[in-house]
Amino acid sequence: MKEKKKKRKKRFFNLFIIAGTLSVILWGGMTEQKENKKDEPMYETQNISTTQEIKEEVPITIPIKEYPKEEIEKEYKGYTVAAKLEIPSIDLKTYVLKTYSKQALNVSVTKFWGADANQKGNFCIAGHNFPNRNMFHRLKELEIGETFTISDNEVGKVEYEIYDIYKVMPEEVSCLSQDTDGKKEVTLITCTSDSVKRIIVKAEEK
Repeated sequence: MKEKKKKRKKRFFNLFIIAGTLSVILWGGMTEQKENKKDEPMYETQNISTTQEIKEEVPITIPIKEYPKEEIEKEYKGYTVAAKLEIPSIDLKTYVLKTYSKQALNVSVTKFWGADANQKGNFCIAGHNFPNRNMFHRLKELEIGETFTISDNEVGKVEYEIYDIYKVMPEEVSCLSQDTDGKKEVTLITCTSDSVKRIIVKAEEK
């Protein structure tokens, strides 16, 4: 009996030693794992090649177009002047009066509708078909492709090229449209010799 008890105690003691040893090994492994985790970075870093070039965004600048400056008269025969119109091919130099009226039309051509001189939009100019030197009597002689200039004291002197010439009835007003897709346009308007139709000359900035 005593021998059996001794054997049992020895087995129990051996089991206790083994369990203790395992606990120490496991505890040491857990501690080492924790220490390794502390040393590891909290996030992954991306390797960037030293040869990789970082491209900086360069702002695109659109140069502002500059126009020749020409000081023009602010008044003509008591009327405020909006611009000066010059058409070399028909030897026409005339002031464009700012406000349309029957009285003003007897003095010079006038702004009839739309945008101001040399601004984006359709600057519409009306004038009588009188044989005066500053009227639109020779407008019918113009041809597509010819050029003329509009000068004002704000923008300067802008050149326009004629792209269309046609005739319409007085009630047809589509030529006055301001839908120019952001371009600068000029429309010259006068009546035919019999005053039945209107001569329309369309031009855009060259």
